[in-house]
Amino acid sequence: MLPDKTMNRVLLAFLFLGYSFFAAAQQQPPFWNEIKEFKRQDSISAPPQNAILFIGSSSFRIWKTVQRDFPEYTIINRGFGGSTFLDVIRYADDIITPYHPKQVVIYCGDNDLAFSEAVTASVVMERFEKLFAFIRTENEKANIVFVSIKPSPSRQYLMPKIVKANALIASFINEQKNAAYIDVYDKMLNDKGEPVKDLFLIDMLHMNEKGYAIWKNAIKPYLEK
Repeated sequence: MLPDKTMNRVLLAFLFLGYSFFAAAQQQPPFWNEIKEFKRQDSISAPPQNAILFIGSSSFRIWKTVQRDFPEYTIINRGFGGSTFLDVIRYADDIITPYHPKQVVIYCGDNDLAFSEAVTASVVMERFEKLFAFIRTENEKANIVFVSIKPSPSRQYLMPKIVKANALIASFINEQKNAAYIDVYDKMLNDKGEPVKDLFLIDMLHMNEKGYAIWKNAIKPYLEK
C-alpha cells in the first residue's frame, strides 16, 4: 500500500488531470464536435471535388433528404448546429476550403438575429459580405447562392428584421457576378402575411417535409449541373 503522502500526490495528480481535460473541453469553440465529425467522415471517405456545397445552420443540417431531393446533382451538406454567420466564418477553412466546390449554397442569418437584440439587419449583412468575400478569395469561380432567411412562427417577432436583412443581401447579390438570391420567405407566408404553421415541426422553427418541398422547388432552378 502506498504511503499517505504518496497517495495524496497521486490523487492530486488525477484531480489536476481531470480538471485540465474539463477546462480544455470548456474552452472548445461552439459546434467544434460537429466540425470534428465532418473531418472524421472526410477521412473515411473523401468527398468529391467540384460538387455543390450546402453550408449554414440547422435548416440545412436536418435536411437529411437533400441528396435524394436533388438526385442529378452531387451535394455536400455541411450545415451544422444552430450556427450563425460568425460560426460559419470561424470554420470556413474546415467546411468550405477543403471541398473546392463549384457552387456554394448558403442558408444562415436567423440565428444571428435571434442571438441578441443588438444584432441588426445591417450586422447580418456585414457578416454575409465577409463570408461572401472569403468564398470569392478561396475560389473566385464558385457560384454563390443565398437562400433567404425564412419566416418561422416561433420567431415571428423577428420578421421586420428578417425582411430588411433579406433585402440588404438581395441588393448586394444583385451587384455581384456569378451569384444569386433565392426567395423562400414570401413562399412560406399565408394570405395575411403570416408564416404558414403547417410547414413547420412542433418547435415552429424547423421545417417538415412540406417546408422542404417549397425549398426544393425554389432552389433547384439555381443549381449548377
